[in-house]
Amino acid sequence: MCAKATMEEFEALLNESLEIDTPQEGSVVKGKVIAIEAGQAIIDVGYKMEGRVDLKEFADPGEAPKIEVGDEVEVFLDRVENVRGEAVISREKARREEAWDRLEEAYAKEDRVEGAIFGRVKGGFTVDLGGAVAFLPGSQVDVRPVRDAGPLMGLKQPFQILKMDRRRGNIVVSRRAILEESRAEQRAEVIANLTEGQEVEGVVKNITEYGAFVDLGGVDGLLHVTDMAWRRVNHPSEILAIGETVKVQVVKINKETHRISLGMKQLQSDPWDAVESKFPLESVHTGRVTNITDYGAFVELEPGVEGLVHVSEMSWTKKNVHPGKIVSTSQEVEVMVLEIDTAKRRVSLGLKQTMRNPWEVFAETHPVGTIIEGEVKNITEFGLFVGLDNDIDGMVHLSDLSWEQRGEEAIQSFRKGDMVKAAVTEVDTDKERISLSVKALDADTFSDAVDGVKRGSIITVAVTAIEDGGIEVEYNGMKSFIRRSDLARDRADQRPERFGVGDKVDVRVTAVDSKTRKLGVSIKAREIAEEKDAVEQYGSSDSGASLGDILGAALKGDN
Repeated sequence: MCAKATMEEFEALLNESLEIDTPQEGSVVKGKVIAIEAGQAIIDVGYKMEGRVDLKEFADPGEAPKIEVGDEVEVFLDRVENVRGEAVISREKARREEAWDRLEEAYAKEDRVEGAIFGRVKGGFTVDLGGAVAFLPGSQVDVRPVRDAGPLMGLKQPFQILKMDRRRGNIVVSRRAILEESRAEQRAEVIANLTEGQEVEGVVKNITEYGAFVDLGGVDGLLHVTDMAWRRVNHPSEILAIGETVKVQVVKINKETHRISLGMKQLQSDPWDAVESKFPLESVHTGRVTNITDYGAFVELEPGVEGLVHVSEMSWTKKNVHPGKIVSTSQEVEVMVLEIDTAKRRVSLGLKQTMRNPWEVFAETHPVGTIIEGEVKNITEFGLFVGLDNDIDGMVHLSDLSWEQRGEEAIQSFRKGDMVKAAVTEVDTDKERISLSVKALDADTFSDAVDGVKRGSIITVAVTAIEDGGIEVEYNGMKSFIRRSDLARDRADQRPERFGVGDKVDVRVTAVDSKTRKLGVSIKAREIAEEKDAVEQYGSSDSGASLGDILGAALKGDN
C-alpha cells in the first residue's frame, strides 16, 4: 500500500511539472535567440524546444530586421512539434496578439496609436499598428483629398481608432481626425490673435468660382470674389494664383464656427466716394462693356465703378432687340450719365443720348412737302411702313395711298420690298412718328374740279351715260350720278330716256364731300329752288295767281 501511494504521488508531481514547464499551444511564450542562419532566427522557447522565425518578421515596415543572438523575444507557439521535431513559432503572431491587447486598451481610453502606412488597397490603405494591420479609408487620410500618398508611406505617425472587432480581426483608423484636432487647436490659437479690421498676410491655398481660401498660418480664411476688388471680377483666377502671398484685411470673425471672412478691396480707397464729382449728370464718358444681360449692358467707367445702360436707353430705333446685338463684351463705347444713386452704388447710363435723335435730324433735313424714296418694310391693315435714313420708318396711311381708289383697294398693289416715293406730310419728334403720303405726289383732281363750287351752287353738267336708275353726268372731269327721283320735280318727267348723251343740263349741287370725293347734283333740287325764288319775287300762290302765271311773269322779267 505504501509503495502504491508513493507511485501515485510521483505521477501527480510529474504531470504537474510537465504542465508547468511545457508551453501551451496557441499562446505567447518567451524565447532566446541562439543562432541566426539562412535568413532565419533559431529561438529556444524552453523545455528543450527550438523553433525558426524568418528575419523579416522582426522588421518594421520599410526598415531592416532588428535581431541579434542572445536577444530575448516573445513568439507565438502554434504547435509544440512539427515533422522535423521543431516547434512552430511566429514572431508576427506574437506581435499581433500583443498589439491587439494594447490597441483595445487605447480604443477604450480613446487614445491615439502610432502606426505606419505600408500598402494600398481598394478604397484606402493598410496601416501597421505595431503588429496589427488596420484599414485606413481614403476619406480619412487628410482633411482634403490626397492625390499622392507616396510621402506618407512608411512614415510613423499617430492615428485614431474609429472601430475595431478582435473576433473578426478588423480595425479602422483615421489620420484625418488627428489632423482636424490639431488644426482646431491651432485655429483657436490663431483666431484668438486676430481682430476684425486687422491687416494680415496669407498664402492663396485654393481657388473656387466664388472666391479663394487664404492660409493665415494654420487657419484658412475665405476671400470672397466680391471682396477682391472694387471692379467686377468674373473669376478669382483673374487676379489670384495658388501659392501667391497676398495682403488681406480681416472683415469678420465668427468665434463659434471659427470662420474668417477676408477682403482685399478694403485696403484700397472706395472709388464710389468720388463718383458724383468725377461723373456729373449729362456728362459723356468712354467706358468698357463688362457684362451683357437681357435687360441691358454694364459699362465700366473706371476700375470699381460700373453703370447700367438699360435696353431702353441703347438705341433710338432698335426697340425690341437683345442688347448683345447692339454692343459686345469688352467693346469701348461712349455713354452719358443719366442718374447716380451713391447709396445703392448705381449709375444709370445712356448710349443713345450720345447720338442725335434721328427724328429731329429727319425733321431738319426733310421739311413737310419733301419727296422721299424708300423700301416698303411692312404692310399692315392700316397702311405701309417705309424705311428711311438712320433706321427709322415713315407710315403711309390707307387714306394717303390714292386719290381715285379706296385705301383697302390701293394697298393691294404694294408688296414688301417695293421701292416707293412719297411726300412728307408730318413729323412728330416727341411721338417719333413720320407721316407720308403717296397720293400727294399727284394733283388732287377732285379739288381742282370742284374749286369754287359749294352746296347750293348751280352748275352745268354733260350727260355721259343713260341707265335705268338715272343718268351719269360729268363736271370738269369729275363723274357724278343723278338718280331717277332727282331727274325732275314732276314724277312724269323723271324718265332717263328723255335725256341724250352729250346733253347739257343745269343742276343744283347738293353735296361736296372731299373725303369720299363725291359731288352730289340734282335737277329736281334746281327746279324746286327756282320755283321758290319765283314765288318769293313775283307773288304767292295764295293771292289767286296760278303757278304758270307766276313763272310766266318771272320769265318775262328775266327777258
